Amino acid sequence: MKVIFLQDVKGSGKKGEVKNVADGYARNMLIPKGFAVEANARNMAELAGQQASAQHKIDMEIKSAKESAEKLRGQKITITAKAGSNGKLFGSVTAGNVADTIKAQLGIDVDKKKISLSTDIKNFGSYNAVIKLYNGISEKIDIEVDEG
Repeated sequence: MKVIFLQDVKGSGKKGEVKNVADGYARNMLIPKGFAVEANARNMAELAGQQASAQHKIDMEIKSAKESAEKLRGQKITITAKAGSNGKLFGSVTAGNVADTIKAQLGIDVDKKKISLSTDIKNFGSYNAVIKLYNGISEKIDIEVDEG
């Protein structure tokens, strides 16, 4: 019997996969437990629609990441921070601070988890960061930390 797997089943198939399995295995195990459905015309059309929707979502994410990368290319952001008596920063500048500054100065929403700082920012000066927008799409930006 041909079935469409609704979730991963170890040793049998992965989610979205269409496979031939033994009739008894399909009728007694996979279908009653909700692991799979029979691969009839309606279910195959539904699977094709889900795959097309997922591909469209991926395409839109890639397009958005490329647009953000184009806006970030060659940009420099300035972060003002408080200093102690010895000229060092109170604490450090984190990826979250960088993400907030990018949103405020450039209007681009970036997840702080996607920002990779070259070094810990604990002093004033110039630094670099790499922003990984999508798999294979990243951009470097310059960060200037000034006393404020």
